Amino acid sequence: MPAAEIDVDVPLTRALLAEQHPDLAGLPLEIVAHGWDNVMVRLGDDLAVRLPRRALAAPLVEHEAAALPALADRLRDAVPDVVVPVPVRVGGPSSALGYPWSWTVVPWADGVSAEATPVAARTAWAGTYGRLLAALHVPAPADAPPNPVRGVPLARRVEARDPAALDERLGHVPPDLRDVARRLWDRAVEAPAHDGPSVWLHGDPHPANLVAAPGGGARPDRLAAVVDWGDVTSGDPASDLGEVWLCFDARGRADCRAAVQASANGGHGWDDATWLRAAGWALLYATNMLAHADLHPRMLPIGRHALAALLDEAA
Repeated sequence: MPAAEIDVDVPLTRALLAEQHPDLAGLPLEIVAHGWDNVMVRLGDDLAVRLPRRALAAPLVEHEAAALPALADRLRDAVPDVVVPVPVRVGGPSSALGYPWSWTVVPWADGVSAEATPVAARTAWAGTYGRLLAALHVPAPADAPPNPVRGVPLARRVEARDPAALDERLGHVPPDLRDVARRLWDRAVEAPAHDGPSVWLHGDPHPANLVAAPGGGARPDRLAAVVDWGDVTSGDPASDLGEVWLCFDARGRADCRAAVQASANGGHGWDDATWLRAAGWALLYATNMLAHADLHPRMLPIGRHALAALLDEAA
């Protein structure tokens, strides 16, 4: 039986490359991210190796490798300067090395995780990100990777069906704002459901999955890459649009939304109900980040920012 988790390190990565892509095995390797699901190892100057570190995450790398080639040209046309990490090589399990999962080699993007940049600085590329979302949110094929908790109607979420689950979520909201949060949630759940075709979704939208290239002098920051597409799926665009509260301040949200509206849904933009549902998704994301701060401390500031932005608007 394959291991539930594996300690992915540089020697294992180099051995996998030597076994399956020997022309790359001599390039320098450096672990640059050791996430809950995957390890990212920089490979030379222009590439990175993305390896699952636990069994639950293994299918996500396969989903990414299957979906991104179908999306890449469209996204590059919309935002040519933003890297979309379409795999350039695919690796498989290795019985000799005791590694049981698929893995990929992807393009490297210079920059820093957007969650490490000032919120106000992200406004410079909010419109770019809006254009990428609009290009992404087009009808998806029936065989798009499934995801039982993203892109689904809010009424199917456990928080809409189980008052105790909602109360647990709202327990992470300051007591004097819980009524505001509950009203926001109720409006989102009661909003008309998405009645168009299921669209492609990134599936895991938050600033830690965006790479920003810092500016300098008079040059503003720019969006360099959108990464970690393992949760790619299809469904209601509101599921992704909730990120505008996680990522941006009021001006950035306005710029991102304007870019989405100018280009999405055949140029008609999304209706008010979609944005109401998006606020509900943002509430779910923010309270989840607050609930798991011990496991993912870097998500805590994102959750706090989003919750404050949501409740300020709602109030």
